[in-house]
Parts: sequence; structure tokens; C-alpha cells
Amino acid sequence: MKVLEEKKDSIFRILSEAISEGIIIVNESQVIVTSNEAADRMFGYKQGELLGENLNVLIPMGYHSEHTERANEYLKKNDPRQMGHGRDLYARKKDGSIFPVEAGLNPFLINEMRYVMALVTDISVRKSHEIQIVELNNQLEQKIQRRTAALQKSVSELEAEVGRRVEAEHKISESLRKERELGELKTKFLSLVSHEFKTPLSGILTSAVLVSKYTESEQQDKRDKHIKTIKSKVNYLNNILNDFLSIERLESGRVTFKLETFPLSKVINEVIYNANMLLKDGQRITYPKNIDDIFLNFDEKILELSLTNLINNAVKYSSEFSVIDVEVEQFENELAIKISDQGIGIPEKDQKFIFNRYFRAENALLNQGTGIGLNIVKSYLKSLGGKITFKSEENKGSVFTIFIPKENKDI
Repeated sequence: MKVLEEKKDSIFRILSEAISEGIIIVNESQVIVTSNEAADRMFGYKQGELLGENLNVLIPMGYHSEHTERANEYLKKNDPRQMGHGRDLYARKKDGSIFPVEAGLNPFLINEMRYVMALVTDISVRKSHEIQIVELNNQLEQKIQRRTAALQKSVSELEAEVGRRVEAEHKISESLRKERELGELKTKFLSLVSHEFKTPLSGILTSAVLVSKYTESEQQDKRDKHIKTIKSKVNYLNNILNDFLSIERLESGRVTFKLETFPLSKVINEVIYNANMLLKDGQRITYPKNIDDIFLNFDEKILELSLTNLINNAVKYSSEFSVIDVEVEQFENELAIKISDQGIGIPEKDQKFIFNRYFRAENALLNQGTGIGLNIVKSYLKSLGGKITFKSEENKGSVFTIFIPKENKDI
């Protein structure tokens, strides 16, 4: 159980530090159990200083009683929501200063313990923009009153002023709209993350408990079964975390590539070996032929990430007793690696969106997944001079092909 708690804390830490907004996680007693660096900086605290404090330290004194009542009522529910609809929200920094915020709340359970994750956004700049709009309107009205007597002379000036006002309001409104959409997207993202981690963690906990019950030597096969389950779930969580970290690097521009020469068989063997832990009953993966003499000058980790994503998808979206084929074909200037499956395929109407971030095809919504893997693969391959294509037919399967340039490319 101690190892599981350490894993839970590690997951909280990795997820929260990958988000640029402030994240506060509290338990049922409204005691802060996790805060990320952005939240600590926003409220003026040092790292770890908020842990164990009641959430009221971040609430202005005049709102304590109202907040406690509303928080207790919300903890009884189990749905995400946005705080502050129809009214202004304010938070308190360590030095006692008050500032306006928006907060999205997401409840979740881990090991039967109820937590609430709050995504906090400092909207001081937005409030400042709103004040500017009010001041602009007041100034315009004053100008209209002063110049009524000389209307003919002022018409051109008023038209120009109104034009500037409309343009300014449009820009600010558009900025606010994009900010709201980004907040909603981040709230949905946190909900998705909570869901995707809850099921594997429950599976790991169950298997760990069952393993401890098989103490006899003749029960080794049962122990091996649950150990395999634990490895599979951990591998799944690790892949998701790698995807999230890849997105953070792509958005922050901190992606660095390492070109080196390596045998293709090394990467393919490792990827297929790990994928075998995810196979359903009767599923099998065919190895490509005649690849022992093929060497690439490429980023080995990027190729491994790309193949892992495609092969794991083929396993996940294919039925039992099906075959996933991995083929390699050499051309004059590039190498093609093709992954074919006999799975559910992609509906034709969804195919044009399949590389969009967070997009999931209509027939895949009931399967676990984040909808970010293919987007990451395409972005990485494009940066390295490669590309990815696919062909798919619903209920018949899909074929994804990645193309790796043979010539070295300066990154």
C-alpha cells in the first residue's frame, strides 16, 4: 500500500506540474493534499507550504462561512462544474491581498477516498480589460455630450472614435472568448486525466491484493497472472504520462532531438515485446522479415514512441484471435513501416479529424484513450522530416504507415 500511495503522489505531481494553471487538490475535510508550482506562485507560497492547510487560507475572510457551506454541499455531488457563474470570485494570497479568479472543480475517487481538483486561473488582466471597456464607453459618452452643439463638425471624429471602440471591444471580446474556451478545454482535460488513471490504478491495487493471498509455491501461475496485469497497467500509465509530457514539450518549444545510428530490429523487437503484455486472448503480432541489416540515422526514442502508439492502438481496437502485421519496406529515399490490424476501423466521416489533438472516433469512445497519441506522432515525425499516413474501413481494420527519411537531417 505504501508503494501505491507513492505512485499516487507521483502521478499527482507529474500531472499538476505539466499544467500551466494553478492546481489545488483537497480531500473531504477541505485539507490541501497537493498544489502545483503555478498555484504556489499564484498565492505567494513556497513549494510544499500549502500542504496540510485548510482551503480557507486561500479564501478571503468575509467568504469563509459561505464557502464552507457551498464546499460541503459540492462534496456530496460527483460532477465537474465551473465556479462563479453569475458572481465574482476572489482569492487571498499569503500576504493578505485579494485578487479575482476563476475555478473549475473536478471530483474523483482514489482508493475509496474522495478528492476535489480545482483548476484556478488568475483573471486580474481580464478584469482590467473590462474596466478599460467601461472607461472607454464613459469617455465616448462624455465626448458625445460635449460635441452635440457642433454635431456636423464632430461627425467624422465620432465615426472614427466609434470605429476604434468597436475594434477594441471586438479584440477584447475575442480574447475573452478564447480564454473561456481554453479554460473549458483544460477542465475537460483534467476530467479525462482523472478518468484514465482511475481504472488502471484500481486494477493495480486489486492485483496487488490478490498476489499477496497466493502464498503457496503451486500457486505461482496465479501470481504470475496478476504480476503480468500489474506490469500491463503500469506500462499503460507510463505511456499516457509520456504522451502528456510530449504535449507539454511541444507547446513550450522545449523539444530536442537526438540523431544517432541504430539497428531497426532493436526498436521493433522492444516495442513488440512490450505490446505482447497487452494482447487479448488469441491475438498475435507478426514480426517484419529481413530487417536485421537495416540501420537508421534517426531519433531512436521518437521512433519507439511512434511504433508503440500505433501497435498498442492496433491491439486495443482489434478483437480476440486477430493478427496485427508489422511490415517494413525500403525505398530509394525513405523507409516505410506499416502496421495493419483487423479491428473496428475508423468511420469515414471521422477520418479527416483523426490527427487532431483530443479527437476520438465515434466508434472508439467506449475504449480507454486520450486522443492525443496520433497527434504527437505526426508532430514528431514532421519535425524530423518523416510523415504518417493511413487507410481505414469501418469494421474491417486500419493500416497506418510511417515514413522515415534515409538521409540525415539537421535538427
